[in-house]
Amino acid sequence: YFEKSVEEILPEIKLAGESGGLLTEEGAMLLDPSGNLEAGILMCPPEGDAGTGMVATNTVAQNTGNISAGTSAFAMVVLSNALKDMYPEIDVVTTPDGSEVAMIHTNNCTSDINDWMNLFGEVLSVMGVDFASDELYGHILECSLSSDNNIGGLLSYNYVSGENITDVETGYPLFIREQNYQFNLANFMKMHLFSAFSTLKIGMDLLKENESINIDKLIAHGGIFKTKEIAQQVLASALEQPITVMETASEGGAWGISVLAYYVTLDSEVPLDVFLNESVFINTKERTLQPVEQEVINFNNYVEKMKKGLTIEQSVAKYLGGDTNARSVKS
Repeated sequence: YFEKSVEEILPEIKLAGESGGLLTEEGAMLLDPSGNLEAGILMCPPEGDAGTGMVATNTVAQNTGNISAGTSAFAMVVLSNALKDMYPEIDVVTTPDGSEVAMIHTNNCTSDINDWMNLFGEVLSVMGVDFASDELYGHILECSLSSDNNIGGLLSYNYVSGENITDVETGYPLFIREQNYQFNLANFMKMHLFSAFSTLKIGMDLLKENESINIDKLIAHGGIFKTKEIAQQVLASALEQPITVMETASEGGAWGISVLAYYVTLDSEVPLDVFLNESVFINTKERTLQPVEQEVINFNNYVEKMKKGLTIEQSVAKYLGGDTNARSVKS
């Protein structure tokens, strides 16, 4: 019979700037059996990807947020007030200095785009064309700028994995096109960009419609933003919110925890958000794009179409799922 409570077992919560302890002799030998690493090093409180990402994007202040877009995507908004309700689609975490954060996570974002880019790259290789990966993404994504408002009647579900927000248990990437519309590269790539952020928009709309939140600044980071302004503009119109991309955002979590490690060595009582603004990001270059009215309309229309077709995506597993090797084969 075990009598200790969970609170007694778990370690004490430490905020950014507080001591996380000192490296012990045993710990030093575990990290460096040669003995060159000395014990006694001051440790900062550990953080996961969410906390270090907030630091790396300077979004620890209330009413700021960041969006990470990679194979999966998540949006984190630092709250000035606790959420009034609980939502299965929204996780609640905290900034390194203790403010509550609403996090909307999607399992899918750029994986389907990457697969199509790999196919395009394979075609170019077969044709004997030399190209760099960044050049391939840049030129093809830029084609989306000349897409039609209805993006050619195209629809895509970029679900390599299941998706909690839209109640899809097993993901199957799915591309659907109507017969009498323009099927061209511009519409095809705009469709994929819309698809990449559609589920995230549904989660963010849920938060905005049910909670009194204010977002003063949203900063985006991730590989999809290497092609300047293309995905950033789509995201701004998707969320109907200005989106900022900083030149340092690609540094990521490893840089974020390094900043926190430096912060814990300071003797001053400067709050974390002030330290980041006045010491770390004071000269950082950034670019902010505003939503475009027609693009907002286009994206909203696309998401409504995507919602109507969700039954198609949800039912694919019924017909294609399961262990195909276990099925009987009629001769």
